[in-house]
Amino acid sequence: MPDTADEIGIEGEYSMATEDLSKLKIDKQAMIYGPKKSKRLFYIIAGVVVLAILSVLYVKGYLTPAVTIDIVTVTEMHPSQTFTVLNSSGYVVAQRKAALAAKITGRLVSLTVGEGNLVRKGQIVARLENEDTQANVNQAQANLNMARANYEQAKSELDLAALTYDRYKALSEKGSVSKAEFDNAESRYKRAQFAVNSFAAAIKAASALGDAARVAHENSFIRVPFDAVVLTKNADIGDIITPLGAAANSKAAVITIADMGSLEVETDISEANLSAVKIAQPCEIQIDAIPDKRFRGVVQTIVPTADRSKAAVMVKIKFLEKDGRILPEMSAKVAFLSRSTTPDDRKPFIAINKTAVINRDKHKAAFLVQGKHVLETPIQTGREWGEMVELLEGLKPGDKVAVSPLNKLKNRSPVKIGER
Repeated sequence: MPDTADEIGIEGEYSMATEDLSKLKIDKQAMIYGPKKSKRLFYIIAGVVVLAILSVLYVKGYLTPAVTIDIVTVTEMHPSQTFTVLNSSGYVVAQRKAALAAKITGRLVSLTVGEGNLVRKGQIVARLENEDTQANVNQAQANLNMARANYEQAKSELDLAALTYDRYKALSEKGSVSKAEFDNAESRYKRAQFAVNSFAAAIKAASALGDAARVAHENSFIRVPFDAVVLTKNADIGDIITPLGAAANSKAAVITIADMGSLEVETDISEANLSAVKIAQPCEIQIDAIPDKRFRGVVQTIVPTADRSKAAVMVKIKFLEKDGRILPEMSAKVAFLSRSTTPDDRKPFIAINKTAVINRDKHKAAFLVQGKHVLETPIQTGREWGEMVELLEGLKPGDKVAVSPLNKLKNRSPVKIGER
């Protein structure tokens, strides 16, 4: 043992130094085996995470190949489509239509209607300059009045000549007057008769001239031949109106009118399909401008001639119901039906092709296409109409659904649209 304090201090410092150096000793076992265990654990954890991610992606369908599918569209359907024998397109046409013009040439000084106005039969809608024709009417009326006055005067003279003639005739029989006096009275009586007849003829002539003047004056007015609606206004006040519109800067028709009660649809039917059409056949008319309604119609006329350039025959369909929204020259589609429609047939419904419906244990479903995947969507169905089935719930018009191959699809399956 150390005897002195110095020796004790030196020995303490030596032991502390020895202990510190022992801490600096490298553990070869920890150096060899520790890092390997850490890396192995890291790899195991990473593998589990990757496997979990791949499992999720596989379940959701992201790692499965896309299935090529055929699709159909959920549509709004009318029951009449199931008994339609032929479809065609055409235009709405007014069977009573007129372009109103004047019979004489003149300047337009009055126009009292415009597009869309209702007009009645006999209504004056326009007037040309007519001061000259009005003057002719006044002159003709004056000549007629003069002829009537002359007639009345001649008639009075005839009455007086008749009395004188009767008196002289009686006196002549008694020998009280000379033969010359009697002859003079008889001549006067006959002249009075001729004058009356002449003025009666003058009255007829003056009346005829008056009628001609009034007709010429009437031709300056443009009247409506039937109840109608004004379609177009073709002239303005100040324009020169001529019967044929051949002169430069002149107009023929002042306005164009149409009887809206005579609207029909004209459509061309090919000769090959003409056998499917007959007179009085029920039809359903759809106006492109009124897509929310279908109108009942009936075949009115099959024009008895064919258009060789089109190899088609014109068919005219009459509307059975009126609608103020229907206008001439509108586009229309016509469905020729095998029977008349009932009130139930006129109620539209949402429909889906039966091949798109899949049966599950307790419900029905369809594969709704959403982007590049399909979503299995529960649906409720109703009545069947041919290849279509009524859709009560689950989808809406315009939705795309898969029809094949349904056995290769499941919820969230990736898909691509095939070409049909």
